[in-house]
Amino acid sequence: MLGFIKKGLNKTVTALKTVVPKKKVTFSKEELEEILLEADVEYDLVDIIINEIYQEKVTREILRSKLLATLAHSSYNAPEYEAPFIELIVGVNGAGKTTTISKLAKRYKDAGKSVILGAGDTFRAAAIEQLSLWAKRLDIPIIASKQGHDSSAVAYDTIDSAKSKGIDHVIIDTAGRLHTQKNLANELIKINRICDKAHSGAPHRTVLVLDGTQGNSAIAQAKAFNEMIGIDGIIITKLDGTAKGGSIFSIAYALELPIICIGTGEQPEDLVDFDKYEFVDSLLDALFVDEE
Repeated sequence: MLGFIKKGLNKTVTALKTVVPKKKVTFSKEELEEILLEADVEYDLVDIIINEIYQEKVTREILRSKLLATLAHSSYNAPEYEAPFIELIVGVNGAGKTTTISKLAKRYKDAGKSVILGAGDTFRAAAIEQLSLWAKRLDIPIIASKQGHDSSAVAYDTIDSAKSKGIDHVIIDTAGRLHTQKNLANELIKINRICDKAHSGAPHRTVLVLDGTQGNSAIAQAKAFNEMIGIDGIIITKLDGTAKGGSIFSIAYALELPIICIGTGEQPEDLVDFDKYEFVDSLLDALFVDEE
């Protein structure tokens, strides 16, 4: 996994090299501040990190401990549930929800589990078409209706079909039109209620998909969705396409939510479980001289 995470941080590392042309054994606090800001760690969090370091010369181990502390809530623990496992995928349009759903579906299928998709973003015809195309490519069933139909009915029918056919995993897409936040909130609340009606305790996981290229601006989106519906975990996409990899520290620290996976490319295998130790070490490898 380390290779995939390092791949995803390529642009961030390249940006850091403008600040740190050569690796060093230690950094001053002033240098460290510049490094963290260049990686798009939010200024307030940079201030917290710097103020908690009392040494004038910052070593790898000192910085490692501080960065890991910001990710204290990033680990994900799967909930107990009665099959099928039902998850809602939420996020603004363009964040990569459809691609993420397809990657999750393939992951489950490769693990020998059966999967069904629910095209719950009935606001956009393109979303229904894209998800239907992925279902065809992956050879998995999908419940879809026409644009404008009731998304909660799609969710109910998807769960009902999964239960009748003994399917292991249900993944339901949702609309992401945050600019009409009140309508979206009402829709998501209704979908939540209908999921529980179709299968008590559902949804078992609500996953927010965030576009990594947006950096710290994604925090406001995440807070909005969390207030609307309650988020169980985050998947950060397009990490390979941004120099803002450090924003993950800010997102995890501000939201205190688990980061489930990160997307580091377009291929199905480019969705990897988030490991805070590997993530931090991948960044530190670009800064510090290798230990003998």
